[in-house]
Amino acid sequence: MTTTDMPRPVDKGPGRAVSKKRPRRAATGGLRQAVSATTLLWILACLYGLPVLWFILSSFKPASDLFSYPLTLVPHDPTLSGFKAAWDSANFSQYFINTAIVCVITTILTVGVSCCTGYALAKYDNKWLKVFFICILATTMLPSEVMLAPEFLVVRNLGLYNSFAGIILPAVLTATGCFMFRQFFLTVPDELVEAARIDGARELSIFLRIMVPLSRPIMLTLAILSFQWRWNDYIWPLLMLNDPNKFTVQIGIQSIVGAQNINWSVLLGASVISMIPLIAIFLVFQRYVMGADINAGLKD
Repeated sequence: MTTTDMPRPVDKGPGRAVSKKRPRRAATGGLRQAVSATTLLWILACLYGLPVLWFILSSFKPASDLFSYPLTLVPHDPTLSGFKAAWDSANFSQYFINTAIVCVITTILTVGVSCCTGYALAKYDNKWLKVFFICILATTMLPSEVMLAPEFLVVRNLGLYNSFAGIILPAVLTATGCFMFRQFFLTVPDELVEAARIDGARELSIFLRIMVPLSRPIMLTLAILSFQWRWNDYIWPLLMLNDPNKFTVQIGIQSIVGAQNINWSVLLGASVISMIPLIAIFLVFQRYVMGADINAGLKD
């Protein structure tokens, strides 16, 4: 009895050896997967970043070196003449002010309207709200060029032609923003809203004091996207504006292009100048988006 109850050292040794080898294999496999994924991301970053780098460096080249053979990435004789000529040839200061007004007002209205719409679509059970949500999503299936004519007629009949309001109002409600907020508010437990109602909070107080702070990451993300959309918008401002003092940046860049020839050095300089606000906006707000805790205040 005593002999059979004693643990056998033969069975104990291999068991320890196996238990030591398995974590090493798992760690090695995980490290190999991490390295391969990191390498793939670096390759994709280089593929996407090389054209942008070439574009920015080409703006520092003289016009005679842009199409010289062989092509070079780094300019041999860097110059700022393209930037100076672009700034002097167009009223960029006025273009920047006009575009900033349109982008800021549109972004604020887009985030506010999308947040309210997304909350209503996610937290209220009504069949007409579901139909309304389907109609919003249906607008994404139509090309933007198809809706230009009816939108132009509506805005013109409202007397908003050749005004900033005619550019801002049609861009306030976006299907992307409503969908983003709806999907986020669906992840917020209904028990949190019910608990607030039991404590006596009204619907407006629940929305402003609970839902809006929780949705700050989505708000910042949509704000960056909306600002970028309006800053790069060209077709709609071109249709709505005929006063040069109200032109946006993209129309101003297009005015630099001549009918017979194109001064590529000036065009590249103007394009790089127009990118500076977008890069600044992203660098300022990216840490708030990436560092925010979307599940803050929630419990499982």
